[in-house]
Amino acid sequence: MKEKNETGFHYLYDHYAGALYGVVLRIVQSKEYTEEIIQDVFVKIWNAIHQYDSSKGRFYTWMINIARNTAIDYLKSKGFQNELKNQPLPDFVYNSAELSTTNNSSDFIGFNNVLEGLEVDKKELIDLAYYQGYTQNEISEKLKIPLGTVKTKMRNALMKLKDLLKDYQ
Repeated sequence: MKEKNETGFHYLYDHYAGALYGVVLRIVQSKEYTEEIIQDVFVKIWNAIHQYDSSKGRFYTWMINIARNTAIDYLKSKGFQNELKNQPLPDFVYNSAELSTTNNSSDFIGFNNVLEGLEVDKKELIDLAYYQGYTQNEISEKLKIPLGTVKTKMRNALMKLKDLLKDYQ
């Protein structure tokens, strides 16, 4: 990949597209938007491969962060927000129900099973921060709890999640 070898790109896409697709789909909840975003994700990975540093973390984790951030940026974009406002209500409601992330078929990497090991409040924090793109300040406002409490609970949730993920490596 760092040598911009096309074979490396094909390998990467063939082996990781499904997992990254699942991450993006969970965030945007639309197959149409997910397909568009996943293309952007792989272009970003290809263009930024020189920035990956194996001493800072696993390659897979680096790619997931790119996918997650790209999906959240897309949801917050003015173009997407305007498109939602202009979409007929019956179609929007129908699509949201059909593509809901409670549908386990969108969980390509089995992450829902891992999250089941967390307490309800920790799952809520992970969902708000990583799937809905809320900042810690926004979580504090939404849940009406102090920012320091959000930070502490988020840290505890991530430590517990890290412990749960040891079985999946």
